[in-house]
Amino acid sequence: MPPHPPPRPDTSPTTVPRHTDNPDGPDGPDPRATDGPGPTPAPPPADRGTTGVAESPAGAPAADAAGALERVRALVPAVAERAAAHDEAGTFPTADFADLRAAGLLGLMVPRRLGGSGADFADYTAVAAELAAGAGATALIHNMHASVTGALAHTPDDLARALGAPDSWFTTRDRVLREAAGGALYGVAMSERGAGSRLSRITTGYRRTAGGYRITGHKAFVSGAGHVDAYLVAARDEDARDAGAGDDGAGDADVRVSYFLVPAGEGVRVDPTWDSLGMRATGSHDLRLDTEVPADALLGGVEGLALPIAEVMPQWLVASYAAVYVGVARAVLRAAADHLGARGLTGLPAVRARVGRADAAVEAAALAVGEAARRVTDRPGEPETNRWVWRAKLLAGDTAAEVASSVLEAAGASATRRGHPLERLYRDARCGALQPATSDVCADWLGVAALGGDPARDTAVSRW
Repeated sequence: MPPHPPPRPDTSPTTVPRHTDNPDGPDGPDPRATDGPGPTPAPPPADRGTTGVAESPAGAPAADAAGALERVRALVPAVAERAAAHDEAGTFPTADFADLRAAGLLGLMVPRRLGGSGADFADYTAVAAELAAGAGATALIHNMHASVTGALAHTPDDLARALGAPDSWFTTRDRVLREAAGGALYGVAMSERGAGSRLSRITTGYRRTAGGYRITGHKAFVSGAGHVDAYLVAARDEDARDAGAGDDGAGDADVRVSYFLVPAGEGVRVDPTWDSLGMRATGSHDLRLDTEVPADALLGGVEGLALPIAEVMPQWLVASYAAVYVGVARAVLRAAADHLGARGLTGLPAVRARVGRADAAVEAAALAVGEAARRVTDRPGEPETNRWVWRAKLLAGDTAAEVASSVLEAAGASATRRGHPLERLYRDARCGALQPATSDVCADWLGVAALGGDPARDTAVSRW
């Protein structure tokens, strides 16, 4: 993978805006705008070089995990101030990521020896919830980056070797993490139209070449598309499919799926499709791939790891979203208190009861997320840890949606006007139960486990 650039001008396509008097968004005119609706090439990274010292891009020493939480708290007021305009225009929060980069927070999950904060999963959830209380969309984009860097940083070397990782992989991994500490931003290109996040059903494929791998396909819901330096791409082995391995026409779990870190640039094109109900500033456009990558772009240096890892250690695919929606739900409560106080409604018992139930529900969900994070940090991959991972996602997603709906009703019709903080937060909160794994999938997984079954096997349809 080539070196990544320093913070650079935005050059990806503009999103599809809502009706707005400020189509350029809070950061000014978007230089990614194009004259036509067709796919636009993702910009190639410029040469940044690699870094080897524990410094943030601004030159300050990299913060430890506790210091990272303080840094994100310092950024949240500005992030929150920009959130409404980004939601209205559907624009990527460029200034938010400039701030996160300057604060060294793109290196949150990177080990200290490589220039990062050395955060564990519990540290991440605290930062994610804090950031999401300012802007849920910004926190979701950062979550995708953290899921790449966190998975790389937290997979033990002995486990990687047991899975077959060659010695060269560890050099590649450290380079990727060091570049994140230096400011590189990574995205995730896993989901597809017609398949969702079910890895066994994806159609994006790869074939071996003399120099590495050829990857072709079409991804959807790629947060930060056109603004990241490289994408974690899930692709299936087309050579094995041609040979008949795992191809029964149903896309079952026998399909061999691998992860690749694909640099933005030639052969990677952004199709500006994102115009959603909520989380509108994530820039989750479609991505079209027809590109060749070197052999060291294969994560882990081993093919076929995506599905086994999803089953055994699901935290980055399932629970990392959970902290984001706890933060969104807390933002709902703060906005509700402001609105209800301004309108003189805080003396109504019915209003107080709704807010009281919402407060209890949000903090109960936060406790579940915290327990899952603690177990992931201390005992990753254990069966009870994984049950808490699925519980956390279910509770956080459902709670955010239910709390936002109830509080909006307490606030009254005036809070449903376009541009009101509660209206925006209601739309953002509603997305939590829909993001993979959806609430129904989480509940089914937990139900199978509670009844003594194997959630990974006792299902008519593969979960991944």
